[in-house]
Amino acid sequence: MLTHDYIALEEKYGAHNYHPLPVVLSKGEGVFLWDVEGKRYYDFLSAYSAVNQGHCHPKIVDAMIEQAKTLTLTSRAFYNDCLGSYEKFITEFFGYEKILPMNSGAEADETALKLCRRWAYDKKGIKENEAKIIVCEGNFHGRTITVISMSNDPDSYKGFGPYTPGFIKIPYNDLNALSKALEDSNVAGFLVEPIQGEAGVVVPDEGYISKAYSMCKAKKVLFIADEVQTGLARTGKMLACDHENVKPDILILGKALSGGTMPISAVLADDDVMLVIKPGEHGSTFGGNPLSAKVAAAALKVLKEEKLDENAEKLGNLFRQEVRKIKSDMIELVRGKGLLNAIVIKPKNGKEAWDVCLKMRDNGLLAKPTHGHIIRFAPPLVITEAQVKEAVKIIEKSIQEISEERF
Repeated sequence: MLTHDYIALEEKYGAHNYHPLPVVLSKGEGVFLWDVEGKRYYDFLSAYSAVNQGHCHPKIVDAMIEQAKTLTLTSRAFYNDCLGSYEKFITEFFGYEKILPMNSGAEADETALKLCRRWAYDKKGIKENEAKIIVCEGNFHGRTITVISMSNDPDSYKGFGPYTPGFIKIPYNDLNALSKALEDSNVAGFLVEPIQGEAGVVVPDEGYISKAYSMCKAKKVLFIADEVQTGLARTGKMLACDHENVKPDILILGKALSGGTMPISAVLADDDVMLVIKPGEHGSTFGGNPLSAKVAAAALKVLKEEKLDENAEKLGNLFRQEVRKIKSDMIELVRGKGLLNAIVIKPKNGKEAWDVCLKMRDNGLLAKPTHGHIIRFAPPLVITEAQVKEAVKIIEKSIQEISEERF
């Protein structure tokens, strides 16, 4: 079978809820991917930052295989001999008292919302069913009904109503709007991405996160950080909130918590918040399974032992520096933090961000547009300086070739 055969299979038998770049991948190692014809590519998406440790990292894969031979799932109806050790490890790793393990990032977000609402009634004294949570315009926290109820992107919410109430939407990176919203005494939490990834790697002003945190504290409002994409060394610190020395009341993690091997997510909080949920009030059949416990611990150890946060900081600066040297009127803006970056593309001769991505694919680099005119660049954090420079040359070549093409 060739590329077109695999694509035809998915088109015929799969739901049409994605618009993938036309490439069929069959192997991954480190920063590289290979297609079914054997062509090698730089991976500059990292499965939306799930593969921070690189594809098929041997230490993570070995932990997975070893545990898979023994015990994979018990459900939380019973104790298992892996979960407690993992819970101790991750809570000490991030400095929290408790973890609630889940699977997907969206599940972790939903868990955080439930915790916040229950805390509002049990601890803050808000009247039942009156709690509100502040969210930001341009957010992306997943695709569940409740989460899309916070969205202002029609592609996410249109046609899926009625929507879940209880959210106040304010502009991102706007402390005045936050201050005004916090005046509502029924506000229980502020859910925010330290950097908005899906919106196109929108980096807020320096001090926004720390000031927002202080404003929440003053109003007895929980500061909830969705670090599913920005966390785990991606932005040059272990957490993006670390850039401003903020410890969220509720921390949401996912994606690279497994190194891209399986769905693992986590919600971390201290006892005052976490223990408002009692047995039977929230859970997951697969959350906290023995396999995920071993894999997540291994994934975190790789991040720390290989100092991938430091590599992301250093090479992220290099990437932006090199991309800004590219002479092209198609590049409107370069922005990012660590190895989470984006280029805003200005259409030329009828060619747009999608066309640039197709050309980069042809030249050996994979990335994907978001919101039509932005290309996100997020390679595995194990990338080297020489590889960053080679990748930038591919990006430059692709943009130059597209600039010269016409319909």
